[in-house]
Amino acid sequence: MEKVVEISDKTYPELLKQIKGAPKKLYYKGEWPSCSAGKNSIFENCLAVVGSRRLTSYGRKMTEILVSEIAVAGVTIVSGFMYGGDEAAHKAAVEVGGRTIAVMPCGIDLIHPAYQKDLYQEILNNHGLIVSEFPGKTSPLNWMYATRNRIVAGLSKAVLIVEAGLDSGTMITANYAKKFNRKIFAVPGPLTSDVSKGTAKLIKEGAAIATEAVDVLKYFNFKLVRSPASHKKDFAPGSGLERKIIDFLKTEPLTPDDLAGNIGTPVSKVSVSLSLMQLRGLVKQEGDKYYLS
Repeated sequence: MEKVVEISDKTYPELLKQIKGAPKKLYYKGEWPSCSAGKNSIFENCLAVVGSRRLTSYGRKMTEILVSEIAVAGVTIVSGFMYGGDEAAHKAAVEVGGRTIAVMPCGIDLIHPAYQKDLYQEILNNHGLIVSEFPGKTSPLNWMYATRNRIVAGLSKAVLIVEAGLDSGTMITANYAKKFNRKIFAVPGPLTSDVSKGTAKLIKEGAAIATEAVDVLKYFNFKLVRSPASHKKDFAPGSGLERKIIDFLKTEPLTPDDLAGNIGTPVSKVSVSLSLMQLRGLVKQEGDKYYLS
């Protein structure tokens, strides 16, 4: 039997109830909070975190850093469970033992995308929730993603936009946040990137800039309690060549050829060092360029 909460129920999320067009029913999986949960309710302090489905290495790293510190401080992370920005936000939250709510664009009995079934279970194992306004095994249609986004924004006191194209679903969520009078935070990114043009637009329109977790936590009146180890690397660079590589990658991602030219070292030596550094978790590769992990 499906578990459902109706808008007339006392346990229906108060913030969501206030928006125009709030869903009459919410189907869910997980432990729904009781009225007595009060300030300990999973719905009390929610932050929506959304980003591009074409999440870049920079976007993923910023999501991991920001969300892990925000979630461990006690803020509930809300997102839409799709690959890319949503997936990175949910994963960063559960990896530090934080609570997260996944709002599905399909029936509550479907896992979509199906290959994220492990993440789905991890959310539930960490006292999170899976919610949907659609019953059973309703298949996702294009219009359902946009209507899902209103719930993501409606549940949350604030929205954090990590990366967004100008005509993306992420910007639809941002527009709902404006409509619902939610605080909007945006992570600045390189203006040459298509997925930074949406965040740049939001910042020009008045969104608060978020460069560290404290920027968001201050809005919730929460303190940064610790820096989770999830995004910290304890591996120190070994050789002088490795230290030079790291110094250049701190500025921007580079190819082995670019690094060799900047350092003045044969590309064969640089490639060997990069391979060893990748095995130790210091760098990662995307396409032909290397990034700091």
